Amino acid sequence: MSSSSTAVRELQRDLENKANDLSKLQKDIAKNHQVRKKYTIQLGENELVLKELDLLNEDANVYKLIGPVLVKQDLAEANANVRKRIEYISAELKRLDASLQDLEEKQYSKREAILKVQQRIQSHQAGKAKA
Repeated sequence: MSSSSTAVRELQRDLENKANDLSKLQKDIAKNHQVRKKYTIQLGENELVLKELDLLNEDANVYKLIGPVLVKQDLAEANANVRKRIEYISAELKRLDASLQDLEEKQYSKREAILKVQQRIQSHQAGKAKA
């Protein structure tokens, strides 16, 4: 058994590991997109609620759904709760964006590494074909 075929096998094993890592990164990116979509929908809903609350008079009755029960809530308290929720969701979206950028950078570098290993395998095989 030649050292060249051993080297090619090692490179193929390395390639397989890198491909598995890339697959995991792609799953993480897809998961990030799913969570981001959920938060984006929630942000839109909460912004709509805030607009509706802003239209109300100060003496208007506001109710909050807690389980199966509607509980009367102070307008100012409801307004503050919705603003806090919007703030939280916006912060989560920023965090997800940063995480996504990091994952995409890792994905890019992993693809580059895979290409280099593939080129090394091809050059080994081309060298074997000449021999």
